[in-house]
Amino acid sequence: MHEAILYEKQDQGRVRCLLCAHGCLIKPGERGICQVRENQEGTLYTLVWGKPISGSVDPIEKKPLFHFLPGTTSYSIATLGGFCQNWNISQYPRREKGAEIHGGGPLGELVPPEHIVRQARAAGCASISYTYTEPTIYFEYAHDCMKLALAQGLKNVFVSNGYESAQCVEACQGLLHAANVDLKSFRDAFYKSECKARLQPVLDTLKRLHAAGIWLEVTTLVIPGKNDDPAELKELTAFLVAELSPEVPWHVSAYHPQYKYLDGGPDVTPVKTLERALAIGKEAGLVYVYAGNVPGHDSESTACPGCGRVVVGRSGYRILGLDLKDGACPGCGRPIPGVWA
Repeated sequence: MHEAILYEKQDQGRVRCLLCAHGCLIKPGERGICQVRENQEGTLYTLVWGKPISGSVDPIEKKPLFHFLPGTTSYSIATLGGFCQNWNISQYPRREKGAEIHGGGPLGELVPPEHIVRQARAAGCASISYTYTEPTIYFEYAHDCMKLALAQGLKNVFVSNGYESAQCVEACQGLLHAANVDLKSFRDAFYKSECKARLQPVLDTLKRLHAAGIWLEVTTLVIPGKNDDPAELKELTAFLVAELSPEVPWHVSAYHPQYKYLDGGPDVTPVKTLERALAIGKEAGLVYVYAGNVPGHDSESTACPGCGRVVVGRSGYRILGLDLKDGACPGCGRPIPGVWA
């Protein structure tokens, strides 16, 4: 058992979790909405510390991060819980009600942070990514891994839904180097119906991460009939330009039915829908827009906005060429924002 961080003790043995924007008030013997943080006699415990359900070596482009150490690999870990497209992992605690998460359970022996860092270094990775599910729900484990990774010269990456609390973002400063945040929609109704969450906390997190100097890229999974309305996408991209930066990379990804939508629901996102989203992003003033889940699309590469020269060539997750000089286009000298070295 591992005591949680970022929580406050309340009356009647209750605790207030301060890790994410849900701010769950948890009674003794109950769990938060994430299902992996439990109040035991007035003390909040994380049930997944040291319990990775997955560990693999991924290209950093898979996160997706296109302006962060291109061509390198990232050791990627996750635990159970959360809400994610990797639903077999994220929904386990809900599908298996009463399942034992800690003390052995389905996850085997403890894997300490030292082991994660050793594995990353042995694989030649440049970073560790906390991904596949929502890293916030296993933040204590990620936080301990991040501290050791930093000491060993590794970078740290979050692939997140953006529901971190202000306290959580503050705890990441100095440890977290990059994040890709899913901005799933620009409609609060979508967040309430599809995610049981709200839009504003995600927008707040995006602004906090950007202000903290953490390299930020944003992904929107475009779902036909759900969040692909041009008016909504115009508002979303206008927010990115005005509140973050025109140079924040925006990835628009094609949707493929999973989980509860396998038996009816939106179909696969047409390429023309993604291309319309790309055009909307460019019209809003975004400099770097990319299509995802459509390998071979001509928007995969990074071109210099000054002279049009391809400075990072990509095909799928493969880097075809890296043509930068001190982080700038060698043709016209325009700086290309990112973390390149």
